Amino acid sequence: MATIADVARKAGVSVSTVSHVVNGTRRVAPDTARAVEAAIASLSYRPNIMARSLKAASTRSVGIAISSISNPYFSDIICAIETECARLGMMVFLSDTEDDPDRELEVVMALHQRRVDGIILAPSPDPDRRALAYLRDVGLPCVLVDRMPDPTFDQVGINNREAMRNLVARVAAHGHRRIGYVGGNPGFATTLARIAGYREGLAGAGGAIDERLLVTGSATTNSAMQAAERLLDLDQPPTALVGGNNLATIGIMKAIHRRGLRVPKDISIVGFDDFEWADCFEPRLTLVAQPCAEIGRRAAFLLMERIAAPQGARRSIQLDAVIIERESCGRPK
Repeated sequence: MATIADVARKAGVSVSTVSHVVNGTRRVAPDTARAVEAAIASLSYRPNIMARSLKAASTRSVGIAISSISNPYFSDIICAIETECARLGMMVFLSDTEDDPDRELEVVMALHQRRVDGIILAPSPDPDRRALAYLRDVGLPCVLVDRMPDPTFDQVGINNREAMRNLVARVAAHGHRRIGYVGGNPGFATTLARIAGYREGLAGAGGAIDERLLVTGSATTNSAMQAAERLLDLDQPPTALVGGNNLATIGIMKAIHRRGLRVPKDISIVGFDDFEWADCFEPRLTLVAQPCAEIGRRAAFLLMERIAAPQGARRSIQLDAVIIERESCGRPK
């Protein structure tokens, strides 16, 4: 295995010059830097990251503590974070919190013990916010992603309230007034913001808000399916259903299929979170698309900024989502 001395010898420079090129700690003449980089490539030299971290008090690593890794939405964000961290020379450690507050705290503590330089976290619905309190106490840089419950941390997500308000208004524009909503865990900041947007969208369209049409707590496609079936069993069932996330939308589709209803002829459906195979449904689904790649990129960039300046002013970034109009929403029957 090649050493830094081997690289210095091949490039005809000092060991300290190679160190400056590798670590970016001092400007090196372009020709010299190219010679060092060529020597590194030819010798397949890999810097000793652990040794460098002990000297610089940095492991050049980032922890990602996020729920539902199998969820396409979070998978897209994780890929964007990893891509941006790799570009910045950071290694990523990924762990699933399972949206369980106890598990979340364990994951955050474990990542801290492994000396990561910072954490990107999608916080669970913990009423005591223990993981956030721990991160604040130990002073570990952290960026909250998707769920934005605490402005004392850097946060990146979308304007959920506005996006849901626009989506419900789009449904109401087709003539619907009894619009049902199947949402996620009410402990999430995203769920609360989307419910507020749902109410505003109905009110703006002149529709009466029937609390029986609003159901939350659908953490799986099966629980969402059962919730949608309860809405369909009402004396006056909704003429359109809104999924508060992609799991809820899929559960609604399962309920509609089990009832033998046709979309949009018998009932309309729209949802939150576009996904790659939304075009595979018949009819194709009208969905809110979040800028996952941009959310992940901004989260990684914010974390690098906070690692470099731990005392800097915290920022909460809300990006815009867009509605992808397809064929699943029409006029009420």
